[in-house]
Amino acid sequence: MRPIIEFCNSNMSLGTDIIMKKLEQNPDYDVIEYGCLGNCGQCYTSPYAMVNGEIIAADTPDELYDRIISNLGKNIDDFAWLDDVD
Repeated sequence: MRPIIEFCNSNMSLGTDIIMKKLEQNPDYDVIEYGCLGNCGQCYTSPYAMVNGEIIAADTPDELYDRIISNLGKNIDDFAWLDDVD
């Protein structure tokens, strides 16, 4: 199952539009833009995204990108044991 990365349209002014476009280039990710994700307090204060239902936030768009990639790597490692199943 591909990771789902969701962005709020109202948060794009904080730089998440650039991060979303960058992540959309990877065919292994499902990147979705919504009009509202219902996290208005977070949306107003800092760049954020939802990764597989978990809120990932940061002070800058670049830091957000790094945190998203780190989170995706962590989730992939959680299922590494499946590679050994025959």
